[in-house]
Formats: sequence, C-alpha cells, structure tokens
Amino acid sequence: MNIKTGDKVRVIAGKDKGKEGTVTKVILKTDRVVVEGVNKVKKHQKPTQAEPKGGIVEKEAALHVSNVKLVDASSQKNHRVNKNDENKK
Repeated sequence: MNIKTGDKVRVIAGKDKGKEGTVTKVILKTDRVVVEGVNKVKKHQKPTQAEPKGGIVEKEAALHVSNVKLVDASSQKNHRVNKNDENKK
C-alpha cells in the first residue's frame, strides 16, 4: 500500500466524496485507511468503568484505499499513486 499514516488524502467515492483529511491509521490486512473527520459513524457504547455514562459515540470508520487519493500539497490536486512513486519521495 502506498498511502501512509500522516498523508493528506481526498475521498473520491462514497457519502463523504470531496472531503479531505489526514490518514490516522492504515490497516494493511484489509487495505483500509482511517481518515480524520471523514466517514463518521455512530456507535452505541455500553457503560464501562472507563466510560460510566455510555451512550452514543461518534467515531471515524475505515475506508477502502481505492476510495481515496493523495492530495499534492503544492497544487491541491488529486494524485494517482503507483509503485514507482515510492522511489520519487
């Protein structure tokens, strides 16, 4: 996978199409990434000792890598990633 933690990406498919954010987590096994502020879902949390109130918690869910593209910092345009790009960095 050519997208790393800390990269700035733009969502190109799905309900959050067009949104940008930084990658906070990469899941190599399933080719997914978690992007900050994108693909928020609501999770029903049971009360625990750490979180005694419980309730409905909003968190970011993972997106498939094919649904995001790197954003070039200088031109703010989408950037297609391929294996040859790793050598240029």
